[in-house]
Amino acid sequence: MRLTRCHVDAPLAVGVSLALPETAANHLARVLRLREGDACVLFNGDGHDYDARISAISKREVRAEIIAARSVDNESPLHVTLLQGVARGEKMDLILQKATELGVAAVVPVMAERTEVKLDAERAEKRMAHWRSVVASACEQSGRARLPTLSAPAALVDAARTVGADTTKLTLDPTGEVSLATVQIAGGAVVVAIGPEGGWSPRDRDALSVAGFTGLRLGPRILRTETAGLAAIAALQSRFGDL
Repeated sequence: MRLTRCHVDAPLAVGVSLALPETAANHLARVLRLREGDACVLFNGDGHDYDARISAISKREVRAEIIAARSVDNESPLHVTLLQGVARGEKMDLILQKATELGVAAVVPVMAERTEVKLDAERAEKRMAHWRSVVASACEQSGRARLPTLSAPAALVDAARTVGADTTKLTLDPTGEVSLATVQIAGGAVVVAIGPEGGWSPRDRDALSVAGFTGLRLGPRILRTETAGLAAIAALQSRFGDL
């Protein structure tokens, strides 16, 4: 039987007994109804799975004891960064969830000219906390022991400029210069830029072009924002990664 994996944002080591954070405690004890002595797997993103047992359950806390640690090596050899135009509500959740399952190494949410979501500082902080939980849950399900890096939302121009010169830079375009068959990935790292619901504006496209992004053709059809990045990641992983 496959044991439940649970993300814990805390240091973990063999022999340690710890009070589980509230979210993990509720999930294991209240949702899954584990009892004292039951086994589970904890991970914190350091590349290991930690075999644990529930050692105590009370109204105030749930404690677990770490019994063993196992290195998990299932990260893709292709370092994919998704530069994603912020999408509304569940669309962004879907993008983050499935991109994590597909092995993306990093996600940079960007605010473009046609972005429909407006984020002030307070709302951005709440969104980030929610997005981190989505990514962690996707790692729990998919068996990843390293969490993709999730950057704070940034302006498209700023995010595009910070991409290193030694990284292949692509944006989906039905009339793009390269196809999946002809694209070359330099140094095993690629950044894929995907527009928001309204797509890239002419000024957005100019900014991407100046930053060195090339159009990638995946077919003649225009994909929705919640489809485009996932299709690109899956296609690139199939050719250059581990799928």
